Amino acid sequence: MRSGETSEKLLQRFKRTVAKEGLLKEIKKRSFYEKPSEEKRRKQREFEKLMRKKDRKVSIKETRRKHRRR
Repeated sequence: MRSGETSEKLLQRFKRTVAKEGLLKEIKKRSFYEKPSEEKRRKQREFEKLMRKKDRKVSIKETRRKHRRR
């Protein structure tokens, strides 16, 4: 606990740290058995989602560049 920190602030800081490190997600993931084939499918979906997100960012940047040149 930091000096002058309330218990609510300490709890908020702890929750934020745990969320940032992804501990809750890891605990939920390990709470049940996942077949190897399901794990592969899940990882593939996550990868595709990440690629779509990156593509969106790139297209937004390109759109902004086009508008700046005008």
